[in-house]
Amino acid sequence: MSATTETTAGASPVAAVPAAEESAAGPEPRPEPVGVEIHHAHKWFGEHLVLDGIDLTVAPGSVTVVLGPSGSGKSTLLRAVNHLEKLDIGHVSVGGEPIGVRHHRGRLKELGERAIRAQRARIGFVFQNFNLFPNLTVLDNVAAAPTASGRTDRAGGRALARTLLERVGLADKADAYPRQLSGGQQQRVAIARALALEPGVILFDEPTSALDPELVGEVLAVIRELATGGTTLIVVTHEIGFAREVADQVVFLDRGRVVEQGPPGQVLDHPREARTREFLGKVL
Repeated sequence: MSATTETTAGASPVAAVPAAEESAAGPEPRPEPVGVEIHHAHKWFGEHLVLDGIDLTVAPGSVTVVLGPSGSGKSTLLRAVNHLEKLDIGHVSVGGEPIGVRHHRGRLKELGERAIRAQRARIGFVFQNFNLFPNLTVLDNVAAAPTASGRTDRAGGRALARTLLERVGLADKADAYPRQLSGGQQQRVAIARALALEPGVILFDEPTSALDPELVGEVLAVIRELATGGTTLIVVTHEIGFAREVADQVVFLDRGRVVEQGPPGQVLDHPREARTREFLGKVL
């Protein structure tokens, strides 16, 4: 699928945070979770139908894990949620608001780029390959978005970044550069960056697929903490054990369609569909 992957690119001691920066950050951000509704989603790449009429509801504060073979439409569906992929038919609503479009005289009309960017700022996205700025420190990678968006000044952004780095267990890496971190640490920085704009929902596109096996656990632990904290999460992953433990619902896609969905105990342990059983038989 043509648009499923993004590419990117001894830590220094962490300096003490000035009192002014501490006060600017305020309490640790805990955004209000929002629901996601995907309405009749269709997407073609040329003559190839990638999404074939998907309808899906994600409740506020819930965790949805999306499974499926390569080429099933998982990443395209995820990218449609924040309008990185424009649907050919259908639309997505987040918190009841259509994303990337508006209703006009009975039709959907594309929003301007500025309005779409504002909507994306409320939807966190964690890519497979981190997408950190290689020329910025870890601290500045996390602080960049809230500062550039005007939500806070530089001191406030840096103080917020320190709070979030502590949350993902990387307070001691604030002054390091991405190249000085392991893959698992880079992905945890990417999660902190996604949290910096206090999104109502966070999307994870195979967040452990680019990691060595021994680093997977540290990233899943951070996502697990977000799940227990009530953040709305949609996670594309092949980590079946994680899905069984954390998900409120599991969605199995194949050939751009929802083949089966339901609680993890049903989909993973007692699947109703033969295609689901076939897939799980190969990955379990």
